[in-house]
Amino acid sequence: MTSPTPAKPRRTRLSAEERRASILAAAIGVFAERGYQRGKVSEIAAQVGVTEPVVFQNFGSKAALFAAVVDLAATRICAELADAVAAGIPVAVLVAEVLSPAHLDQLHAQGSLGVLFADSVAPIAEPAVAQAGQAAVCRIADALADTLRHGQAAGDISADADPAAAAWLLVSLISARPLRLAAMPEDARDRLDAAIAAMAAGLLTPGAAPSAKHPPA
Repeated sequence: MTSPTPAKPRRTRLSAEERRASILAAAIGVFAERGYQRGKVSEIAAQVGVTEPVVFQNFGSKAALFAAVVDLAATRICAELADAVAAGIPVAVLVAEVLSPAHLDQLHAQGSLGVLFADSVAPIAEPAVAQAGQAAVCRIADALADTLRHGQAAGDISADADPAAAAWLLVSLISARPLRLAAMPEDARDRLDAAIAAMAAGLLTPGAAPSAKHPPA
């Protein structure tokens, strides 16, 4: 007797929320790796196993999809800050880690979340993308300010520091790093990069005088 042909496994139908989440998960990887302009909706659709029209049915446009991706990236960063505080990491230590050259290298590397924010606030960004980028960066700045307030309450961040202003100082130092690395003298880059991080952290630490001399060359 000939064995019957095995039935093909039935594909599980995703809910609308699950489908949207799966598209976002693919989109965040594609846009982080290729950027907004070069990232293709067709590639995102292929990774999810749907057609381009399905992506557009869920998000309306490429710009709206990218805006949702940037919002998701900001949510992740804010959650990481909250988790670090909840884990008991001193905020002064957290600030030093955020500004460390190793962390900034990772943040600005191709395929990382930093690429998304740089794209979203670029001068050539579409209005919907730019608006989403501005809102996302403001959310991160607010989360940083809240983190610094927690540090002030714990005594490891200077009570004299303005949390909102200090948060934007950190955002500025983080976002401007590619410019610094491109313009700094190569033979002094590592020393200056580390010294800038130490100075910024020192400004926020009680009783610590900022110094441009450490770490030594």
